Amino acid sequence: MTAETAVALPALVLLAVMLVWGVVAAAGQIRCVDAARVAARAAARGDPDAEALARQAAPAGAEVRVVTDDRTVRVTVDAPWPGPGSLRALLAVRLGASAVAAREDVIGSDGGGAAWPS
Repeated sequence: MTAETAVALPALVLLAVMLVWGVVAAAGQIRCVDAARVAARAAARGDPDAEALARQAAPAGAEVRVVTDDRTVRVTVDAPWPGPGSLRALLAVRLGASAVAAREDVIGSDGGGAAWPS
């Protein structure tokens, strides 16, 4: 019984570490989604600090891209996420999210309605 426990215990510890890392990585993914959403809403309103807002909400080391076209704003957030402990490089993943919002500063500019108040 002791030999079986000595063999199984490291495997259980590794499983527990991987499960905790998965939960923490999921939290990082949620931070990427929130950062993209916040920046898209801010950029759609015409806020020049949209990228800075995304960087505040995103995980450390995240890359933020804001692309504006005639009618929409697209924000993409990508962040590296290292693996746990000594498996840092082996299990590293990239987290990312994107959000799109209609620009509020061009509502009605095609003649279909009144201009958005400033």
